[in-house]
Amino acid sequence: MLDALTVTVSVAALALAAWCGYAAYRDQPTKDWHFIGMAVVSLLALVQLVVGIVQLARGEKPDQGAVIFVSYLVGALAAVPAAGFLSLAERTRWGSVTVAAGAVVLAVLEVRLHDIWGG
Repeated sequence: MLDALTVTVSVAALALAAWCGYAAYRDQPTKDWHFIGMAVVSLLALVQLVVGIVQLARGEKPDQGAVIFVSYLVGALAAVPAAGFLSLAERTRWGSVTVAAGAVVLAVLEVRLHDIWGG
């Protein structure tokens, strides 16, 4: 797996978590700019999914198995959009907290993906 891509997704997810956490601290719901940030982080996770599947198709194997690796890739892709949809239902500061938590979950999933691949 590409270490640079994993680090990029992790840093972007943590930046989104800090941004939405600050919005929650200021008692603000998620706004349009937050959703643009979520789209950027989700796009990076989609790129990572495609790169991971291409590497599997080329014959490279993760240390802990391809099924668990793909499962974590799909979970990483779904973490931020799921939190974003939940924040639409909760238009208070807790929507921002939900997105911040989803972004932290994505960063943790990235660490686990690195471990699964053999880092």
